[in-house]
Amino acid sequence: MIGKLNHVAIVVPDLVEASDVYRDVLGAQVSAPHDLPSHGVTTVFVDLDNTRIELLSPLGDGSAIAKFLERNPGGGMHHVCYE
Repeated sequence: MIGKLNHVAIVVPDLVEASDVYRDVLGAQVSAPHDLPSHGVTTVFVDLDNTRIELLSPLGDGSAIAKFLERNPGGGMHHVCYE
């Protein structure tokens, strides 16, 4: 049976700018960036009362996220993670 929503991952073209919007404009708690070289991404988590949003940015040109941004220059939803 499907569990609760863990997070929604959104690819963003500018991780700093997106983090600033969530923190400074929307008042959310935003984590520090964390590089995940094995996945080719840098992530930031935005903590909400009922779930989290994961902001994804490419880590290197070979990243699958870089390819996603080539197809979707403005970014967009990448995946939904359930527990």
